[in-house]
Amino acid sequence: MAELGLNEHHQNEVINYMRFARSRRGLRLKTVDSCFQDLKESRLVEETFTVDEVSEVLSGLQAVVYSEVESELINTAHTNVLLLRQLFSQAEKWYLKLQTDISELENRELLEQVAEFEKAEFTSSNKKPILDTLKPKLAPLNEGGTELLNKEIERLQEENEKLKSRLKTIEIQATQALDEKSKLERALQDLQLDQGNQKDFIKTQDLNDLENTVAALKSEFQKTLNDKTENQKSLEENLATAKHDLLRVQEQLSMAEKELDKKFQQTAAYRNMKEILTRKNDQIKDLRRRLAKYEPED
Repeated sequence: MAELGLNEHHQNEVINYMRFARSRRGLRLKTVDSCFQDLKESRLVEETFTVDEVSEVLSGLQAVVYSEVESELINTAHTNVLLLRQLFSQAEKWYLKLQTDISELENRELLEQVAEFEKAEFTSSNKKPILDTLKPKLAPLNEGGTELLNKEIERLQEENEKLKSRLKTIEIQATQALDEKSKLERALQDLQLDQGNQKDFIKTQDLNDLENTVAALKSEFQKTLNDKTENQKSLEENLATAKHDLLRVQEQLSMAEKELDKKFQQTAAYRNMKEILTRKNDQIKDLRRRLAKYEPED
């Protein structure tokens, strides 16, 4: 038996439509036959006819047959439109878009295949009963439509879970980066505090030494002044020299502080700490930009 390449349900639907079309075609053919029969009974009552009479009879018959055939062709076209409307409406309920190839309607090979299918199905010896011959409505595409919707829902749910997991991972990375940044900032503050303590210790120690030196010089100067007036000039010169030494030592102390600060900034620990903070700041900015992509818009 010829097949159309459809499943059993759809093939039965095609057979039902063919049965409907054959019924309509049979009615129209009977109508055409009745036109000829009416002409025979009403006009062909005489034995001889003139050319004009024959022409008039044929013209009248042509007009009647033309009207019947045209009416049937129009009705067939409209019937096909209604059938397509049912199919498209059913597809739209499941958010499907069907496409048709008009050029296939004139494919002689396919038309012959349909003719063989119709002949095999409606030959009396091969005809088989169809249970559901009359259906006012098309059956819903429960299986196909539901399967498509379920697959789409599952795909969207999987994609949503992936996005949630990715967002959670990014949030964890951002939190870890912020914690690490806080630790590095505290470590840098501790280093700066240690540096300040070292500077204060060196400055205090040098100042104490200088103060002790000045005090000793003053004491010696006062004692020498009381004991020996003649040595006053020498002591004054020593005092001036001590003051100069004090200024020089203070200047050296300032230079030493600058040199210490410069050496500390050049240490590997300080440079590494500064580079790590720079990288972490860049990572946090990047993570914030990535988080902004997944935040819902207001």
